[in-house]
Order: sequence, then structure tokens, then C-alpha cells
Amino acid sequence: MNTRNPYQDEESKLLSLEEDHFNDMKSKRIAPNKLQETFVAFANADGGDLWIGIEDISNSGERIDGFDTKEDANDILHILLEETNPSVENIDIEFIDFKLKGQVLNISIPKSPKVHYTARGDCFLRINARKTKIRGERVAQLGYAKGAFVYEKQPVDTVDVDDYTESGHLISYMNRVGSQLSTTSFLRKQRLLTKIDGERIPNVACVLMYDEEPQATIDTRCAIKVYRLLTSEEEYRREQLMEAPKTINGPIEQQILESISSVKELLKDASITVGNKLEKLNYPEKTIHEILVNAVIHRDYSLNDDIHIRIYDNRIEVISPGKLPGYMTIENIYEERFSRNPNIVRLLHNLPNPVNHDIGEGLDTARNEMKKAGLIDPIIEEKDNSVKITIQHKRISSLEDIIVTRLELYPETPITNRIVRELSGEDDVNKVKKAFQKLRQIGKIEPVDPNANPFKFSYKLKE
Repeated sequence: MNTRNPYQDEESKLLSLEEDHFNDMKSKRIAPNKLQETFVAFANADGGDLWIGIEDISNSGERIDGFDTKEDANDILHILLEETNPSVENIDIEFIDFKLKGQVLNISIPKSPKVHYTARGDCFLRINARKTKIRGERVAQLGYAKGAFVYEKQPVDTVDVDDYTESGHLISYMNRVGSQLSTTSFLRKQRLLTKIDGERIPNVACVLMYDEEPQATIDTRCAIKVYRLLTSEEEYRREQLMEAPKTINGPIEQQILESISSVKELLKDASITVGNKLEKLNYPEKTIHEILVNAVIHRDYSLNDDIHIRIYDNRIEVISPGKLPGYMTIENIYEERFSRNPNIVRLLHNLPNPVNHDIGEGLDTARNEMKKAGLIDPIIEEKDNSVKITIQHKRISSLEDIIVTRLELYPETPITNRIVRELSGEDDVNKVKKAFQKLRQIGKIEPVDPNANPFKFSYKLKE
């Protein structure tokens, strides 16, 4: 077990660290059996770091109160390493010597391919900044998910470690997270090297994060394609493309930021014709951000396809390669969480102002932002080998509310069935017709011309 002195400013960085899905701080006085619950929860989820010897932020005294000697941590290490069932492999342990304040024990726990239990036989899972005890079917589902093939760990034999030691993307990342390790040590510690026949080889996660052009380095396609289609029909022709689809390459953080920027630019002048008027397509920025980030960090990179973002006249579709991972389903997608690419998720989340702010809550945020904007929830569909998320220009308001609001705003402009469908996003002619009938029955609207051709029927507010 290594003992080292703290890096420059490491004390202030540790004390400003927030407990989240990947980090937890504990007092050295914690009962080892209690600490084991958090240890097991990290291993069963996406891995993380335990910092032992740091008092809670509510503590009025000195927060760093470490072990006087390494031997003082023996009981804790014995319980974690010897009595966890089965034992957790490939953990990193080091002591950080803060001199008079004692030694802080840092245990870096990988996501394990096994399901682990405490000495008391309990199973825990880390969810955001807390541990959750799971039983029965949840444990069975976790076991099934743990057996999944983790493509991000696959070695990429066309590159070697030296290709990344001078990488501008890697050095920029290390500077932003404040790492003072050598680039090689950083790659090893962050599990971005996979050992093959005794040699450490950069893996898929390493290439996706730090390669200048991962799309040319790994065997499968991993770019993002953005289209603007001048139609609302599912089937489109080449001439309905506003311009050639834009292909976004580069490391995945760069891809995320460029794709968000590209979608915003294409939406800037996008509008939908409602009656004789043009209405701007206006989707919440946070919704677009969260859905695009979700597509990139949770896609299946083993599949030979890109992410496709299609901007239609009345909706945006984001198609991400791969079915829902692990035990995730359409029914539990807002309540549960599972990372297909846990190392990528963790590395992006560790950045200051990360693209993936809320671990496991991105889609929930997207849905809430749509509601705030008065638009219906995103539609999530699992296809044969992809997940498609659609956000629509479709109002939550009832058809009756939409009709009356429109007539009150533009009393000189009669409203038709077609205009209501364009305003609401509702495709069913008969549903709109019934809304008109209901408003006529309560005396709210009347036809402009009761004898008009059925195809030219329009309504106004009743005088």
C-alpha cells in the first residue's frame, strides 16, 4: 500500500469535493461493517472512491482527521478486503499523509463484473450520493446485467500507450481535473489500459476520450450525424434535406458540445406553418442537451453505426445504437439507472462543469423541461438494435384550450381543423372535430359559415 504526500492544493480540493455517485467521504471512526455497505455499493454500481479520515462538512472542527499510522486502518481493510463476498478485485489503496492531521485512506473501487455482498449477506447498490439495499429480483437483475459484455474495456491493438502520452486532449483533461500524475500513471489509474499478455494496451474508452479522431482508430463507427429535414413525414426524400448531413467526429466530449451547437444552429431559423402564419420551433435547450448527452454516453460502441439526430419540421429524433442496457426498460427508465459505459460516464462527470451533470437523472430533466415549456413528454422507443427518443412540437394543453386561446389571440383569423392539428401536433382529424363540437355545445364558438363546404369549415368565437 502506497503512502504519499498530498499534491499541491489537494487538501482544499478534497474538502470541496461533493459526495456523489462516484465519491464518498467517511470519518475514521466509522464502524467497519457500516463502511462495508458503501464499499459493496460502489463495486456493484459504477465504481468510485472512498476517502476515509475526513469528517462530515457539518463538523465544526478540523475536517481532516486521518489515521495516526497505517496499522490503525487494519480493521477497516480486513473487513473490506477479506470479508466482502466475493472479494472485490483490482482495487487501488493509498494513504495520503497530511502530517499532523493524520493519514487519509483513499480506496479506489472499480465497477466489478460480480455481485458482491457484505459479511452479513446484504447487497447494496450506489445510486447518486446514497447506497440502496436491494433484494430478490433486483439482485437477480443486477447479476444478469453484470454478465454483460463491456466493450469500453476492449483493448485497441492499433495504438499503444505512447500515442497518448503527449495527447493534447489527455493533457487538457488532466489539467482540468487537477491531476499531477504522469500521463501513463493517469491512464493506468483510470483503468484506460487493458492488460494483454503482460502488456498494457489503450482500450476503447481511452480512444473515445482522448484520441484526435477515434472514428479512424476503432473498428466501429462512432460519429454523430445531424440532419435538417424539410418535412414532417417519416419517409423522406434526398431533396427534402436542407443540406448534406453534418458528420461530427473527434473525442466524445467534443462531439457532444459540437452536436448541441449544430442542433441549436439548425433550429435557429426552423419554423412550422400554422394556418397562414409561421411559428418558430422552440424546444427547451436543457431537453436537447440531456437527450444528446444520454445518447453519446450510453450508446453501444460495439455496433457499427453512428448516432443520428434528425430535425424535422415538427419534431427532433435522436437514434442511439444499441438496445437499453442491463435491466433498463421503457417502463423503468425514469426510475432506474444503469451505465453501459461506466468509465466514460465517470470520466466525463469528474470534469468541472461536466456535460453529464445529473447522474442518472438526464432523461428526467429532459421530461421536466418539456413540461415547463407546455410540450408533451419525450417519446422513448426501443427498436431492433437502437433506442429512439423523439421530442415533438405537440402541446400538453387540451385541444379545446388551444382552440380558444388561438381565437382570443387572433380574433380576426378563423380557425380550422388543420390549423388546430398544426398547433397541437395532434394528427387525428376526428379528435379535433370532437373538440370543435364540444365548444359549440357550450356556446363558446360558432361556425363562420354554417353552409360552407366541409373541407373549408372554420370557426370564430361566439359573439
